Amino acid sequence: MKRNRILYLLLFLFVFVNANGQGWLKKLGNKVVDKVEKKTEKKTDQVIDNELNKGQKPANKSDSKNKGTENVSAESAEKGKLESYSRYDFVPGDRIIYFEDFSQDAVGDFPALWTTDVSGEINTLNVGPGHWLNLNSGEGTYWYMKDIDFPVNFILEMDIVPKTTATRIAADLVLFGENNHSEMDKEGNPGTCGLHIQMEKANWITKGYKKGNNEFLSGLSAVNAVEAGKVNHVIIWVQNRRVRIYQKGAKVLDMPTNIYEGSKFKRLCFKLYRGASCGSYISNIKITTAAPDMRSKLMTEGKLISYGIYFDVNKDIVKPESYGSIKEIANILNENPAVRIKITGHTDSDGDDALNLDLSKRRAASVKQSLINEFNINSSRIETDGKGESAPLAGNNSAENKAKNRRVEFTKL
Repeated sequence: MKRNRILYLLLFLFVFVNANGQGWLKKLGNKVVDKVEKKTEKKTDQVIDNELNKGQKPANKSDSKNKGTENVSAESAEKGKLESYSRYDFVPGDRIIYFEDFSQDAVGDFPALWTTDVSGEINTLNVGPGHWLNLNSGEGTYWYMKDIDFPVNFILEMDIVPKTTATRIAADLVLFGENNHSEMDKEGNPGTCGLHIQMEKANWITKGYKKGNNEFLSGLSAVNAVEAGKVNHVIIWVQNRRVRIYQKGAKVLDMPTNIYEGSKFKRLCFKLYRGASCGSYISNIKITTAAPDMRSKLMTEGKLISYGIYFDVNKDIVKPESYGSIKEIANILNENPAVRIKITGHTDSDGDDALNLDLSKRRAASVKQSLINEFNINSSRIETDGKGESAPLAGNNSAENKAKNRRVEFTKL
């Protein structure tokens, strides 16, 4: 109330001065009013910020400031929640078949291992780190030029940012089988033994081809479609004839017989059509084996390598997509109550050695915390460690090899 009286008095003074033309008094009035307004605005901003930040934990400002092998960051403890992703029942295997993040390609160039019959280039985006292949709006195809040895059971993941200017379709992912099609084939339909996944802004449409373009098995879902202008992490699990798609915490499509018997895929491309209705940015394409026998690996061989535990770049937060893999580890421990394990984090060689070592230790500790918090595993049964970049599985000379080195290992003690 007192503040209001002061404001009214100042307002009266300001009006009076303007009306009477007193120069020095007018300047004084302007100065006082301006100062009060700024102070009021500052107070208002503080109130708004406090409301927006209410209940949030402070951000992890620097990886180097969070030391310790058994302590996870406050951000990790708060945000590493897995239960909301319980529908993520896939488990990536221990072998990476293909990885592409376009990190070896210069911004503005077209990627060296790809070709197209339209146009495209490598860009950076403000919504996600790294390099992105810009699938320019228009009708055409973007081919990876080498064969890929797809097994019958595999998981394909990718990050896709649909363009806000694209009116209907983000992009189509096409896996080709026997007929292989040539690069630059504008048709882009897989024909014999192929799989076509159309990522629309409203739907998911899948087509498993037998031969020709008119004989296919189709699936349709309108659950959790890709969002324009945002990074969508799409996960596709192909298991023999079955196709499952995961997006934003849900299994958005599950077709038990979406692929014809005996299909064998070996090529990959993205397709755009219908002109300006399409357009996206693509990155972080990863293909792994799927549904490994984790129990046998850990209990019999004594060691398990996992590519199914996810972290953001330079962060120790276990992402919710890790649910399936961590749940399998928890199941093994619950079924074998005498077993103890060591969790070891590994990184690639990018960045500072000491920071990578610290990051790998914190990631291992974060996985342990997830097992304790989400699955009630006794902490005394788990040790953690981190090796940083010191124990690579492959040379850090390509995006695919670096992806192989970024891993979490579980060892039976």
